[in-house]
Amino acid sequence: MSGFPSLRQRISLDFHSRLLKTEARVHPLRQLFWECTLRCNLHCRHCGSDCTASALQPDMPFEDFEKVLQRVKSAYDPKEILIILSGGEPLMRADIARCGARIRDLGFPWGMVSNGYFLTPEKLEELRAAGLRTVTVSLDGLAAEHDWMRGVPGSFQRADKAIRTLAQMPSMGFDVVTCVTQKNFSQLSAIRDYLVEAGVKAWRIFTVFPVGRAATDQELQLTPEQTRDLMKFIVACRQEGSIHASFGCEGFLGPWEGKVRDHLFSCQAGLSIASVRVDGAISGCTSIRGTYSQGNIYQDDFVEVWEQRFGLFRDHTPLRNGPCKDCRWWKWCLGNGMHLRDNNGQLLQCNLAKLL
Repeated sequence: MSGFPSLRQRISLDFHSRLLKTEARVHPLRQLFWECTLRCNLHCRHCGSDCTASALQPDMPFEDFEKVLQRVKSAYDPKEILIILSGGEPLMRADIARCGARIRDLGFPWGMVSNGYFLTPEKLEELRAAGLRTVTVSLDGLAAEHDWMRGVPGSFQRADKAIRTLAQMPSMGFDVVTCVTQKNFSQLSAIRDYLVEAGVKAWRIFTVFPVGRAATDQELQLTPEQTRDLMKFIVACRQEGSIHASFGCEGFLGPWEGKVRDHLFSCQAGLSIASVRVDGAISGCTSIRGTYSQGNIYQDDFVEVWEQRFGLFRDHTPLRNGPCKDCRWWKWCLGNGMHLRDNNGQLLQCNLAKLL
């Protein structure tokens, strides 16, 4: 594949860039993540938050987040904003169904991201009765590889049961996400076949970015050749059609843009996505840690923060440093996603560099 996009791709990328400038100016809030806990029942090798069974940071009381939702509802149409419960593992909270029911009663659709371990058929019915609309379940390989990544024996078996239960709920928005590493790279076709057999229709694939526990774990990082082969695999899946595969929001992919996702790359953090972290910090998404908080719900008005701050999220110009400074892809890439920047604004990883 050519190292620079074709004329047709450049026209699409230029048009997309103009749309992003408009979106940055208007910044319609469409997704709000609530990091409701940092507690987790697994011990994942690639965790970016270093979550543990008994986190030092206590769970945020729902009443505190409810005040944010009341304020958001006063300014925007709640039906247009999906609330996504994340963690940690949201199901570590005993009150998760009560939280979901209250979110629904306030007029917001809601979903969750889960490792599937506690997502039993009984729990799913309870959550669905509370208004659950969407679920994302993580699956990082077949049995041995998934359990290796998740750090708890039997994790695959529990995730498998959750996936098969969700596949029998056609009204539920549902997908599976897989983190591809050197450990499971050779299994990609087998994982696809397993998911198709289990009834999964949508499969999101991503790679590890070097933060948290994954910062120095070389077994998790794909080589440039593997990264290119991963793109080819996703294209082949999309053409074959048995499952809708797509690459996650890890960054700009150069000549692969328009081929492995349903959309061209953009970092939607601060454009249409915000988060409230467990300590009250307001940021773009929960993958963005460090010094990129824009305020805190315990001191600031969420709507004012969303409308008036997020400057760096909406204008990446100050991030044009290091390898980005003279990069000819800058006007389309804009320095990749904010989650790939360290506290000093330096780029941690560039997937595009692996693909060229």
